Amino acid sequence: MAPVMRLLILLFLPGIFLSCGVYGFRGNNPPEGISKIFVQQFEDLSGFSEPTLAEQFTQDLKVRITSDNTFRTAEKVTADASLVCKILTVVDDALVIVSGETVTRRKVTITVSADFLDLKKQKSIWTKNFTNYGEYVSSSNDFSERANGVRIAVNRITEDIMIDLTSNW
Repeated sequence: MAPVMRLLILLFLPGIFLSCGVYGFRGNNPPEGISKIFVQQFEDLSGFSEPTLAEQFTQDLKVRITSDNTFRTAEKVTADASLVCKILTVVDDALVIVSGETVTRRKVTITVSADFLDLKKQKSIWTKNFTNYGEYVSSSNDFSERANGVRIAVNRITEDIMIDLTSNW
């Protein structure tokens, strides 16, 4: 390669890389000035017979926030924002029915309302409903299988909430 060509490459190559800038897959950044979030204990309004569901949601969301590193969780007195979530509905439906009306797969669908509040400005950033599901094998009264379906739905909803916390600004 000619020396002039090498010189041109050396001059233009850094400019090409610098012009690319920082790129992320999440869209825009979270709201300015919000780095610590208070996650209030989920409230279960569903009437579903799972006494630990609210705690499961709360802990899963806190773990996601901590693992993501966009925000930190904090107590309400030191937080910049809060997240107030309510479990609205939990529906457990038959999904696959085989001969003799035997249910072999079921689907648990959960809907959660979430309010993301700016505590400094005392205003709502967004209010949204999140609905997702988990499927499980239906066997004779085995509630551990149903718990797996619920766990899948909880994971999906907390992931959806985390995506909305960190994007679409």
